[in-house]
Amino acid sequence: MAERSGRSRILASVLVGLGTFLLAVAILVPAYSLDRLKKTPLDLEVTSIAAGTGSVLDASALLEGRIQVDNDVPIVAQRYVIAEQPSDAEVVSMQAGQAVIRTDKQGDTGLLTASVDRVTVDRVSAMPVEPPVGTIQISLDAPAQEVSHTGLQYKWPFDAEQKSYPYFDLNIRKSQDINFVEETEINGMKVYHYSQVIEPTDMFQAVGDPTYRLELPAETFGLGGEEPVTMIRWYQNQRDIWVDPITGIVIKGQEQMYQYYARDKDQPDVTVLQATLPFTEATIESQISQAKDGQDQLALASRTVPLVAGILGAIALIAGIVIGIRGGRGDKGAVAGGPATPPAGSGQAGKDEWASSDQTEEFPTVQMDKGDFDERGFTEPPRQQ
Repeated sequence: MAERSGRSRILASVLVGLGTFLLAVAILVPAYSLDRLKKTPLDLEVTSIAAGTGSVLDASALLEGRIQVDNDVPIVAQRYVIAEQPSDAEVVSMQAGQAVIRTDKQGDTGLLTASVDRVTVDRVSAMPVEPPVGTIQISLDAPAQEVSHTGLQYKWPFDAEQKSYPYFDLNIRKSQDINFVEETEINGMKVYHYSQVIEPTDMFQAVGDPTYRLELPAETFGLGGEEPVTMIRWYQNQRDIWVDPITGIVIKGQEQMYQYYARDKDQPDVTVLQATLPFTEATIESQISQAKDGQDQLALASRTVPLVAGILGAIALIAGIVIGIRGGRGDKGAVAGGPATPPAGSGQAGKDEWASSDQTEEFPTVQMDKGDFDERGFTEPPRQQ
């Protein structure tokens, strides 16, 4: 009995300890793991491609002193984003190489715009932080320029909200609000749709590039007269972005871009680039896959592991308590009832042995007559029958 109760106490202690540990895991894992998982990864590497058709100013013709705008041109916008230094537990630096290409021409003749953008952002909020100050480079012949970034660009924060966020436009180098439109679905995934409208903006003032201000003879632009005419390059856009609200990953993007030269922003004279460029289906599927991977990791840490650990911990804890209580009762019963086998030589033991014996000893019957006694007792030994 003592050996059994000892084993019960050990088993009860192990189960109670295991149950307590699992319950602690169920409580601590979400708080600890989610803080680590809800951060932009330091090995970030994202390629996105948008494609469409549009109207494009032929740059080679412009160099020859004539205006030529090609229509129904196939256009592709490529963007490649990677993480770089400085990056640490709190911030990640991103480098985004971007190019817009007309695919009906080869090599440099097909390149419409190109840039390298660098920005350091908070790994949770996705908002830019300084230092270092971000940079933008739009020409291989000129160094990158420091430009303070003040809004979202390549990723939304975790647990995105149905509200407006500041969004940084690379073309005009400033931020304005991008507004929440609706909750919808793309290929079965719930997404938040945000939209931003940029009114015509003077790109020469915004960027300072001399090509954004042209002074050419009026006849070059198809205008009457020989006097020089100064044209400013203007930019307007409607940007739509669909975001996974859980991970902040951009699932789909689309831009309806219009750049043109004009003497008056409200009266375009020469189209430079006009196109609607949405993400390709392959890019959307790739972004959805990344978002689902992120969602699965967050669900594992926030629901699956705590739930399983909590259930197993409760079972182990209850089992340990029950076994401990039963073992304790067994010990008390053994002490109160005394030893099961009485000590040798006790009267009770003799009675038990007699009662349990299957054989009985027969004693001879003795018959005594009256004459066998005298006043002092027996006169002669009794006679055996």
